[in-house]
Amino acid sequence: MIRRLIDRIVLLSGWRRCGLAFLVGALASFALPPYDFFAVSFIAFPVLVWLLDGAVDNAGKSPVRRLLPAAYVGWWFGFGYFVFGLWWIGNALLVDAANFAWAIPLAIFGLPAFLAFFYAFAAALARLLWSDGIGRIFALGFGFGVAEWLRSFVLTGFPWNAIGYAAMPVPVLMQSSVIVGLLAMNVLAVIVFAMPALYGGRQSRIAGLAVALILIAAHVGFGLFRLSTAELKLDGPEIRIVQPSISQDLKWDAEARRDILDKYLAMTAEKPGEGKVKPQIIIWPETAVPYILTKTPDALNAIADALADGQTLLTGAIRMEEPGGGEEPLYYNTIYAIDSHGQITGAADKVHLVPFGEYVPLENILRKIGISEVVELPGGFSAASVRRSLEVVSGFTILPLICYEAIFPGEMSYQGAPANAIINVTNDAWYGDTPGPYQHFRQAQLRAVEQGLPMVRAANNGLSGAVDPYGRIIDALALDAVGVIDVQLPGRVQLLWGEGIHQFQFTVVLLAVLIVALWYFLRSRRRVG
Repeated sequence: MIRRLIDRIVLLSGWRRCGLAFLVGALASFALPPYDFFAVSFIAFPVLVWLLDGAVDNAGKSPVRRLLPAAYVGWWFGFGYFVFGLWWIGNALLVDAANFAWAIPLAIFGLPAFLAFFYAFAAALARLLWSDGIGRIFALGFGFGVAEWLRSFVLTGFPWNAIGYAAMPVPVLMQSSVIVGLLAMNVLAVIVFAMPALYGGRQSRIAGLAVALILIAAHVGFGLFRLSTAELKLDGPEIRIVQPSISQDLKWDAEARRDILDKYLAMTAEKPGEGKVKPQIIIWPETAVPYILTKTPDALNAIADALADGQTLLTGAIRMEEPGGGEEPLYYNTIYAIDSHGQITGAADKVHLVPFGEYVPLENILRKIGISEVVELPGGFSAASVRRSLEVVSGFTILPLICYEAIFPGEMSYQGAPANAIINVTNDAWYGDTPGPYQHFRQAQLRAVEQGLPMVRAANNGLSGAVDPYGRIIDALALDAVGVIDVQLPGRVQLLWGEGIHQFQFTVVLLAVLIVALWYFLRSRRRVG
């Protein structure tokens, strides 16, 4: 019965083949937060393999045209995956529906249609190395590995919902990222997820089962071992995370500014709960302060009045820089450090801006046809040239990540003193009660594991929380909750490899997988010859 089903899948053509690819791509998205039903990947990827088995049209045509059927399958798989995984982005455009409702179809379908080309490339590249049995599984892992690597930097990059996250839904399964990193995990996850495709054939079933079991055992076993031997010292400062859940349509309302600031100040001044001590550092979310602080001394004075002696506030705000000479001011998405005297003691600007959210690509062309960024400022935001660590209090330095900077594992290098913690401030109120905030939190959680640093995340409406260097949640607030969390941070942990080694590890894994795929491909060609 299963054999007949597989044969029917392989023999599908036209819209039926593309339609099934779309459906299994959509199914694969349910392996992501908040569902975390990773078992669906063991269905989606085998079906993708069988669809690619049948993607052999255009015989006798040019090499590129021979790969088009596979590319179509990969594109439809990716389109289903990204539509169902990223539909929530359209919610951000409802905040100012009068100006941006027209762009909702572009957000829900246009962005997934573009991202699907990476998976079209993955399928075509895999099909180029296709062979019988287990070789094609390694070819698929290689194709997706290259595609996800390209997705991490092409056109500024957007590695959101990389396949590897489906293999790391809980802390025990996150520990392997310390060894291989997310990019290599993308390769290995696809290989393991696709192995059930061998059930339908006689070749390589035992070898495939062995490879899958070895990788799964290593993945789970290392996680169990690392967590069982984890030792943490609570020697970091006491931190308060403030989550006010300000409605997005009020954040930039001039009449609501003072009420918003007062709400932050009141939550900052709340007494610690039973058994808690006064926090040394208070953290507000991204763009929490509804003023240009350097132009509003009254706001700084109000902050100073709310802070106890010795306390420091870390807050997101817009920073304005006036170049002079009649030039337009520059605006930065910034984290400020403010002491109890109302003095700004440090600042860190966002490095990786959101296209169309904070700036307009090809600005000279697109602005002429009426396209602007969602957060509209004269000229948009400017980006910092480098990421710098920020000393908050004596002996405590942070790695500042603003909003979606936390999704880029390859961009965690920075200048300055070694960091003691990651601070991720964000405003996910744009996306409402959708999968977006859960996906964002998970990706930030993985950065803590990869960097061996505790991570504190302050989000306007959630998910806010503190995570230890092993990815375990110390405490958190639910989506749309209003409240504060007081936590003491643990110290950093020693990593197995030095900084930057994950790119090398990815290269080694990718080359090893390519060698296996090539060996089976060449062996199948010799057999045919």
